[in-house]
Amino acid sequence: MNPPKPNIKIRNNGGQQEIFDVVRNRFVALTPEEWVRQHVIHQLHYEQGYPLELLQVEGTITLNGMTRRCDIVVYDSDVRPLAIVECKKETVPLTQKVIDQACRYNMVLHVPYLCITNGPHQICCRVDFEQKRLIQIPKIPNYHKKS
Repeated sequence: MNPPKPNIKIRNNGGQQEIFDVVRNRFVALTPEEWVRQHVIHQLHYEQGYPLELLQVEGTITLNGMTRRCDIVVYDSDVRPLAIVECKKETVPLTQKVIDQACRYNMVLHVPYLCITNGPHQICCRVDFEQKRLIQIPKIPNYHKKS
């Protein structure tokens, strides 16, 4: 994946760098994972056409009685969960463990698409619920509003 070169706003706030999150509409701490997340958000919105209102950042789910946070949940035009995107910092390899994390979150959300990324690399899959398998695809499908 070659992340887009978005117009991302960064500021220094009392010695801490912050990045502007266009979904949450506020500055947040600039961590390596947040850098990846903001690039994915910009890709989903500016390149793939998803309205910002259909992107949820750090959405909370309950899994086995424990609270977990999905990095990005993408919704379709009927506001049904469409995809889970799990973001890791660039130095974290995209392993089976990371895929398993997204799959566990999907036990709650039942989305048809999963994506894991560390910035330079991404793995996206379509979930085949009948065959209980993942089918690798190039990216989450572009947004298409139903007529």
